[in-house]
Amino acid sequence: MKYRLQANLGRPENHKLPDELIEVLVATHASSLRIERIVSQGHVSPDDFWYEQEEWEWVMLISGSGAVHFEEDDKVVTLRPGDALLIPPFCRHRVSATHPKHDTVWIAIFWIS
Repeated sequence: MKYRLQANLGRPENHKLPDELIEVLVATHASSLRIERIVSQGHVSPDDFWYEQEEWEWVMLISGSGAVHFEEDDKVVTLRPGDALLIPPFCRHRVSATHPKHDTVWIAIFWIS
């Protein structure tokens, strides 16, 4: 297989997104590893929704700003470009804020150990 150039991961979207954009960049056949590019434009998790996946999640903010709320200790972690966050399996969390006027671009890596 030859190498493949992928688009710039921090590129802005040139239009308003009705929903958060999730692009799967890499995924293994066994679903044990997945890498996603996520673009938020003021999108947040619904008030009554919590992520609680069986996978580890490592997320890095490329552009914009974001905040992740953790249910266990009711703590909000604010991320700026270059910040990364490791979320263990079954840790209930939600996106509580993203930049309202500029694209917030995340790179997320999910895996099962």
